[in-house]
Amino acid sequence: MSAGETIEVRRDAAAGRFEIVVDDVVAGYADYGDADGVRTFPHTVVAEEFGGRGLAGTMVGEALRMTREEGLRVRPACSFVARYVEKNPDSADLA
Repeated sequence: MSAGETIEVRRDAAAGRFEIVVDDVVAGYADYGDADGVRTFPHTVVAEEFGGRGLAGTMVGEALRMTREEGLRVRPACSFVARYVEKNPDSADLA
């Protein structure tokens, strides 16, 4: 992440995804679906030009925080989300 950039994680409920926005450009997203109190994350993408900057981790961390606030459990079907949960013990209780 560069100094002076505006980075925001937002939820687009209509599209069923969390997005990370850098200077008003959607740099990546994490798709999700909710059923029976469980939020499944099947797919996470960061555009190539934004890669290698830690944006996916920032986005997934915030998505999991919001998921916790909503009282939902997590099914990390996406390998990136699964690794994030494994590496961040504070998220392990969600899975």
